[in-house]
Amino acid sequence: MGDPRVTVVIPTRDRWPRLESTLRGALGQEGVSLELIVVDDGSTDQTPARLAEVEDSRLRVLRHDSSRGVAVARNAALAQAAGEWIAFLDDDDLWAPQKLSRQLAAAGAAGATWVYSGAVVVDEDLRLLDDYPAPAPDTVLDMLLSYNPVPAGASNVMARADAIREVGAYDETLFQLADWDLWIRLGLAGRAASCPERLLAYVQHPGGMLVSDESGLVEEFELLREKYRDACRSRGLEFDRMGLMRWMAWGHSRAGRRRRAAARYLRAGALYARRGKLWASGANLRDAVGVLLGEQLTDSGRRPLHSSGVGPPAWLDAYR
Repeated sequence: MGDPRVTVVIPTRDRWPRLESTLRGALGQEGVSLELIVVDDGSTDQTPARLAEVEDSRLRVLRHDSSRGVAVARNAALAQAAGEWIAFLDDDDLWAPQKLSRQLAAAGAAGATWVYSGAVVVDEDLRLLDDYPAPAPDTVLDMLLSYNPVPAGASNVMARADAIREVGAYDETLFQLADWDLWIRLGLAGRAASCPERLLAYVQHPGGMLVSDESGLVEEFELLREKYRDACRSRGLEFDRMGLMRWMAWGHSRAGRRRRAAARYLRAGALYARRGKLWASGANLRDAVGVLLGEQLTDSGRRPLHSSGVGPPAWLDAYR
């Protein structure tokens, strides 16, 4: 078959029931040669045995006897990747079957070194919670120097392997903001491309990564702000502390910590008010009240789209 065009990298730990569907989406990609490297980061459940049962020559499994963290896991896969392109995928997210082929076409047309698409957020029953368009490639770097606009985390981006290695892969000292950091470095070093289609689904569930260590999150935010201070200054930009507060609020609300979530929404509202952004301040006050009343909010502050009768992309039916 020759060298694969794309290496798909999936780190996992103790989540076989979700990983099984994610694997199906990765191995079911149409119109592209690929290899799939799964890094088992110390699983103690059925994951090792079930991975050994997968009969597909494109799958390789790397095993860490104890958990070393998601950034280390991804870098371990990168060190052995044979593909010209690297596509990251979390072990609980889902891809459209044309995800990789369409991203390759978009990157080729634009002469880009990294590419992303639109995305949707769904719940465990695959009901639509939120819908995110792909940010414009011409402005994505400026966005990245304020907040992370690439929807659905690591599961979205595909980048040239040589570009990732040139900028230094994942920073293993970071945990919650490692994706954002890598996207900034890719944006500073090369051209981006985007696909308008919603080609992946971020699956929101109780076992997903939540804000659990606020001090660590704030520390990482400050590290990134200092790291890219000169890049921000040259463009008249700054990291969005209010956006960080809102993201923390959403994480707390997902974990059922209503009072803490409301407090963070109110803090964000106060910061916006000081900047004279009264509409944003009012929106955060609304969300603080909503979360205290038990309303389900997305990280954008919207109510779930399925409550308005909006359905997910048709390609998700294959996962039901």
